[in-house]
Amino acid sequence: MKKASDILFLFCAVYFLCMGIAHFFGLKYPLLFVYYDVPFYAYQDRIISFAVMAYVGLFFEAFRKPAVRPTAIFVLFLTFLGLTSVNNSAALQEVMTAGQSTMPYWLQTAPILVIAVCLAVTHVLSSDTKPSR
Repeated sequence: MKKASDILFLFCAVYFLCMGIAHFFGLKYPLLFVYYDVPFYAYQDRIISFAVMAYVGLFFEAFRKPAVRPTAIFVLFLTFLGLTSVNNSAALQEVMTAGQSTMPYWLQTAPILVIAVCLAVTHVLSSDTKPSR
């Protein structure tokens, strides 16, 4: 399981790097932009692109140093909760067009939860939890 855990943490670092690049250049593609089809300001996306670099660093360090992994997993669960809050918010409804569904946002939010759960499970299974003799 250690190898699977390593790969998942590295995948997250690469994913967030791609997300940061997409936000910096305004490339509004689903999975790299959760809210890809609502009005936005370019300066906000540039700010997001720099902020996402913290995720890149966190997940790359978690790939390299298992002691960092619980923090990275916790942050990803918080990210899921934050996106859930946005998906349910009146503020999102205000920028959506009449009849527009939030389903595309939920379809991008759900994988964040799935990845967080997979990271948690593989981390626990790859940890040395046996008492020393």
